[in-house]
Amino acid sequence: MLRAYTLIAVWQARPGLAGYDITDAITFCFVTQAFIGPMQLFGGGLTIPERIRSGDIALDLVRPASLQLWTLAEDVGRAAYLFLVRGIPPMLLGALLFGISVPTRPGQWAAFLTGFALAVIVSFGWRYLVALSVCWLLDDRGVTVLSMVLSTFFSGMMVPLHLFPGWFGDLVMVLPWAAMVQLPTDLYLGTAAVADTLAVQALWAAVLLGLGALGTRAIRHKVVIQGG
Repeated sequence: MLRAYTLIAVWQARPGLAGYDITDAITFCFVTQAFIGPMQLFGGGLTIPERIRSGDIALDLVRPASLQLWTLAEDVGRAAYLFLVRGIPPMLLGALLFGISVPTRPGQWAAFLTGFALAVIVSFGWRYLVALSVCWLLDDRGVTVLSMVLSTFFSGMMVPLHLFPGWFGDLVMVLPWAAMVQLPTDLYLGTAAVADTLAVQALWAAVLLGLGALGTRAIRHKVVIQGG
């Protein structure tokens, strides 16, 4: 609620800022709030770091299933559950207290749901790489804090990325963190070019999953070299 009132004050002082009106700004507040759980913006959500430290990762790597795809399946289930119990209630509260916009066209809903699904995959891809880094760093606290700072600042969780000026604003819109929050939110609001937005999200999903596959292969070799 405090965040909503802050955005209301900003947009009352600067109507039309970043292409949003006050209703868009309020909607942005509660939609992005609903993304915190599914996208795990504050980090974590994966058990890989603990399994690396305990040595149980050796068992995971010899199972007849891809560690990455298996972990992705778990994370998608977690994201769906948290969206229902942690995401929708704040949106309903925001709609009750402030009023938010709701997509009215089936195509807009389809674009948003597709963008939301891609955002979950991008979030997983990033957090999976952070989790695998424990195999080399041994302690994930530092990289987890760094990941949290990058995810909250560059995703649009704090303020809309459209507020950033010039080349910096253009840069943050094409980084992977924007694909987690800002881009699907713009699809919800109907302010984004659908094809371009989904293309950026799909590109980052493919890149991060590809890097995750390479990282999985690397830790398999590391585990074998160390004797399991």
